Amino acid sequence: MAEDYKITMDPAIYRMMAEQTVDYALFALDAEGRIATWNRGAERIKGYAPEEIIGRHFSVFYTREAIESGWPDEELRLAAREGRLEDEGWRLRKDGSRFWASVVITALRDENGKLLGFSKVTRDLTERKKHEEALRQSEERFRLLIEGVTDYAVFMIDPQGMVTSWNTGAERIKGYSREEIVGKHFSRFYIERDLESGKPWEELALARRTGRAEDEGWRVRKNGEHFWARVVITALHDSKGRLAGFAKVTQDLTERRHLRDLEKASQNVNEFLGMLAHELRNPLAPIRFAVNVMGKKHGVDPANEKMRQMIDRQSAHLAHIVEDLMDISRVSRGKLHIFRETVNLVDVVNQAIETATPLIASAQHKLQLDVLSDSLPVSGDFHRLTQIVANLLNNAARYSAPGGKITVNARSENGWAVVDVSDTGQGIEPEMIERIFDMFVQGRSPLQRVGSGLGVGLALARRLAELHGGSVVAHSDGVNKGSVFTFRAPLEARTSAADGVGRADAQTALTTTTPRRILVVDDNEDAAVSLGLLLQSLGHETCVVYNGTEAIKMAIAFRPDVVLLDIGMPGISGYEVARRLQALKEQRPMRIIAITGWGQEEDKAKSKEAGFDLHLVKPVDAEQLAQAVGHRTGATLH
Repeated sequence: MAEDYKITMDPAIYRMMAEQTVDYALFALDAEGRIATWNRGAERIKGYAPEEIIGRHFSVFYTREAIESGWPDEELRLAAREGRLEDEGWRLRKDGSRFWASVVITALRDENGKLLGFSKVTRDLTERKKHEEALRQSEERFRLLIEGVTDYAVFMIDPQGMVTSWNTGAERIKGYSREEIVGKHFSRFYIERDLESGKPWEELALARRTGRAEDEGWRVRKNGEHFWARVVITALHDSKGRLAGFAKVTQDLTERRHLRDLEKASQNVNEFLGMLAHELRNPLAPIRFAVNVMGKKHGVDPANEKMRQMIDRQSAHLAHIVEDLMDISRVSRGKLHIFRETVNLVDVVNQAIETATPLIASAQHKLQLDVLSDSLPVSGDFHRLTQIVANLLNNAARYSAPGGKITVNARSENGWAVVDVSDTGQGIEPEMIERIFDMFVQGRSPLQRVGSGLGVGLALARRLAELHGGSVVAHSDGVNKGSVFTFRAPLEARTSAADGVGRADAQTALTTTTPRRILVVDDNEDAAVSLGLLLQSLGHETCVVYNGTEAIKMAIAFRPDVVLLDIGMPGISGYEVARRLQALKEQRPMRIIAITGWGQEEDKAKSKEAGFDLHLVKPVDAEQLAQAVGHRTGATLH
């Protein structure tokens, strides 16, 4: 039977086992702590041969700090009293190197209880200690990393949702100190509506079930302020797979949400401005066309002519405001483009003066022009360059008391074409010198702004100048001391070609255009009829229709040289009409021109794709119209 089976082992075997063990230092001490035996493991771990160490006190293995504190003797005293002592700590080898040791000291007593000595078992745990230390340092670095993170709230919660740790980012974002929040339930970060719906507990349940829960929504700071947060909750499990708690990371996205809302609002504003411009351009078109037709009649009553001129000026001003609105949209979206050619800035100044003359004249200002060079060639867009100088002139006229003086000086200076527009007006406060170039900023109180525009002229002038590689700056000696606005653009090398030929052609196109057969298509009858009358006054033969179906029929019957086609029509749109007319162009060349209230860059790209040769935006002036219909059939005009 097993219980009757006994093994009797020779004590020599026990001695051999102890002596030949190499993974542990096994040795005996006498009652005073002197070494009495020494095995191979002790020799391997501590470096001493038996003859070197037997008889010496075991404190030789301890560090100086341990010896000075009396720890070796204390170990023996405790082992004698308790019967056994376990310890871990630094020990010394023969060569003076240190190793981390696990020590067990056992008191040895005879059958009468007399202390005979001690057995000591030492194990070298240096590698384990290094690993533990590396792990500790890694955990410490990770803890410090988490503690130092300020852009994210990173904290731990237990399985019930109580906060157990709290980093610097959590304190910054949520407003609670570590002492205030550790031990409190994390649901206090949620808004009342989410608490009522049980959202915090649902998120924990989801993380417990799937390992992770993500959310974006409003959260609450300590002071009651709401902020928009992105939250990730991750379930944490121990080595046995039991839920230990959750890691929660919260990012404050309030600014990003504001930016997103602003972008959406900006998009809505741009869409609104596009629609507003379209709706304003449609009634402006027949007004401008009618004014042009009326201006060609001779022997008109002077009172009627005066009213016609007033309508002309005011409708032109309204058209300018519409274009400013669209330029605001283009600037905000980075879609304000220029078309480069060699332009004489002297011609630009003259055209700008012509544009600004009605406002200057209405305020009875005196205008002085000093042009110090016949030619100031620059690379740029004639229309946009004119807009720069005209905006500076309009600004001078608006901010000068009636009867003021405006001076325009154009010259070359160290490789630059320079235009100064100075006035005797109200001047600029020093703190406003740069602010006046911001959108919608005007240098007057609201009561003084009536009729003074949208506050975008200077901002547009500077942006346009920068697109030309130039600049616009302001100078003023102070309030009521006038202002000087300086526009600079890089000069181009002079060429033999005469400047302004294209513009001269445009200006004479009204009288030199060959008569054309022109089909006018617009669902706005006033716009269609007035455009037809204007074209007839220019010597062209016209046919006017009001929808896409009639346009296709008359394109076959009337055989036009030019089709002036509105885009936004009910039924068959202008885009579809243009596509269908492409087949007719193969049989009889014709020029298809869009005349529309839609003027965004994407609108122009879409019309080009549909087959239009040119895209004109309402209201179209007579010179622009004459140049468009007078251009050779089938060519593209830019």
